Amino acid sequence: MRFKDVFGDPNARRSRARKRPKTENASSVPFGKGRDPHGLGDTIASLTMQLGWNSPLAQSSLLDSWTEIAGAETAKHSTPVGIEDGVLTVQCESTAWATQLRMMRVDIMTHIATRYPDAGITSIRFQGPNAPSWKKGPRSIPGRGPRDTYG
Repeated sequence: MRFKDVFGDPNARRSRARKRPKTENASSVPFGKGRDPHGLGDTIASLTMQLGWNSPLAQSSLLDSWTEIAGAETAKHSTPVGIEDGVLTVQCESTAWATQLRMMRVDIMTHIATRYPDAGITSIRFQGPNAPSWKKGPRSIPGRGPRDTYG
């Protein structure tokens, strides 16, 4: 008798419980609402959006279509290297081509923003060819280094 006082009567709970309203199960009805087949492209687009793949897919499409973005002649002398933190890095054949592309930056950015908005490109960095230097690594210190002990 004590358990019924503490926990209540289980049969009494059932009678006090709220009953669910009866609804028709429309999803099991053939040709019902929401049962139309979807195209493969729509399904894949929905899946990529759910999984968060839109940005990486847009970025890879952008890198693949560099010739269409920059133009055929310009693309012969420049190559997109990669995208990191919203910055597109483009390696150019010479410093002259890097300068020319820096002047075309606004046009290229406008084209990218309209055609690939999901890529998340905020700026473009144009690099010239790599020149040899005395720098030994990313953590080298400024100054003459070991050459300052020659007397």
